[in-house]
Amino acid sequence: MTRLRIALLAALLATAAGAPAVAAADDVAPARRTAETAATTRNGLDIYRSFRDGLAAPECDAEATSPKWRQQFAHAPERLASPDDQTLPLFGYVVDEFRLAGLPTEFALIPFVESGYQPAARNGKGPAGLWQFIGSTARNHDVAVHAQYDGRLSPVDSTKAAVTYLRKLYGMFGGNWQLAVMAYNTGEGRVLQAVRNAGGDYASLGPSQLAGISPVTYAYVQKLHALSCVLEKNGDHDRWLSAMDRQVPRLTVQNLPQDAASLTGWARDNGHDPGLLARLNPALKNALWRSGNAALKLLAPAATALPGLASSTALNVADRIDKRNPPATPVAAARPVSVAVKAAPPPAAAATMADAGNAVEIAPPASRRSPANPPEANALPQRHVVQRGESTWSIARQYHVAAADLIRLNGLGKRGAIKPGMELKLQD
Repeated sequence: MTRLRIALLAALLATAAGAPAVAAADDVAPARRTAETAATTRNGLDIYRSFRDGLAAPECDAEATSPKWRQQFAHAPERLASPDDQTLPLFGYVVDEFRLAGLPTEFALIPFVESGYQPAARNGKGPAGLWQFIGSTARNHDVAVHAQYDGRLSPVDSTKAAVTYLRKLYGMFGGNWQLAVMAYNTGEGRVLQAVRNAGGDYASLGPSQLAGISPVTYAYVQKLHALSCVLEKNGDHDRWLSAMDRQVPRLTVQNLPQDAASLTGWARDNGHDPGLLARLNPALKNALWRSGNAALKLLAPAATALPGLASSTALNVADRIDKRNPPATPVAAARPVSVAVKAAPPPAAAATMADAGNAVEIAPPASRRSPANPPEANALPQRHVVQRGESTWSIARQYHVAAADLIRLNGLGKRGAIKPGMELKLQD
């Protein structure tokens, strides 16, 4: 009998000890699902905010916001807002690369002007790809261009080259982004000579003070600034912000094995949409891979969550700048953005995401963070002042209230339109 009692007691203790473990696992499951979503997707508004925070010249005058520019660049905000377009996730990848390099995000707009953000864009037998490099420029920046593979059509290879070149120009011209852009467009030699003729003061010289430069190059700087202002102005339109407020794939650089027979086959084997990968990586669409070729890289949606995501460490983008080759002058006017660097995955996960250890997530501002742990009811403030880039829906999610209630409380009408500076009631 004693033995039976001991056995029953042991069973009860084991059950009691095991119960919390099961409950804990159930509690963790939603958090794990949230972490996986955060690792594989990102919100479009976070991309937009990161772009705006990295601008060297966020101020917009009447000329930069004129109807002429709004009409010419209307396609840019439309394509970013379209859920059927690949531009927003690709734009997010390019913005991240410039933020991590400590460079102004005006540079991330160059593909809109050059190629319409189309990785496969070609201009006859001349410039090609997202950045419209000619063959000699591409080769000078270590981008392979030959019969079997044209790296100009790779968003990974070409963006890396563009960041490297613009970083060089940005340092060469003392952190003056406008002079760097002019040199990118017309050649550094011409701009250097024009600067010397004008007195050589990089910091204070503007495009209009340089003589002997092509009108096309002057217009190039105007276009980039006007385009940044068009996107900035769209932040005042609630409907556009609502369209941007969606999850898009987080694009990561992944290694293509040398024994891969085709991009389509690799995509299917790794759970990707072959059509999407072909559109993102036109350099690989018809490439012929031979044994012994250098390893190729491609841009693809992050396929899996990273273990240890919850213990991410936040740091400023400036801390990630390559210390071995820093730009000569930092981005003076760029505002920092928080970046979460994921913990490196174990070996088993590394095989499916080769660059997972370097994966980067732009941490959302407070107004865009998940409402998984909403504020307590008694902590809810009475009012909220609308900030640029916010929408009725993002504010409602921030305070864990219904958007319909927010619209009703403030008499916002059917569209729920708001503007920066408005003061919204959050409670009756």
